[in-house]
Amino acid sequence: MPTEILRRGAKPPAARDERERAARAGVTDRYVLIRAGAVAITARLRDTPTADRIWLALPIFSTAQVWGQGEVFFETPVESGRERTARMIARPGEIIFAPDRDVIGIPFAPGPTSRAGELRLWSASNIWAEALGDVSVFRAVRPGERVEVRRVEAPKVAASI
Repeated sequence: MPTEILRRGAKPPAARDERERAARAGVTDRYVLIRAGAVAITARLRDTPTADRIWLALPIFSTAQVWGQGEVFFETPVESGRERTARMIARPGEIIFAPDRDVIGIPFAPGPTSRAGELRLWSASNIWAEALGDVSVFRAVRPGERVEVRRVEAPKVAASI
């Protein structure tokens, strides 16, 4: 019975959510190029609300910052709440969005709060994309370098003979 009361009192989805769903209709995989200074990597977006919001905001231009010697991050115009799947520990190649700061992060090595063998983030973060290459190339990025995130076509895979 209390559930029925909650259902009747629930508000309909916001118009923004409808636009996001419409933008995703018929789309299978989405890819972005993340360029910071002289390095770049292609990433495949996951099917999450945060990924949808980032996709709609593209292109994004920002300035690189570093956290310790293990993560490059940058501010975005995107706002997204913490998802149920938000985590404090990332796996290599995962691209994160920290909802408490509205920043995208690329962890590539243990940071200041990491314990042995982990990539601990500064706060619980949404995983919105997965890099298709080695994210350790971001070790070369210095604070203040220009960052760009833009849509790209699906990468071509070489056919095996």
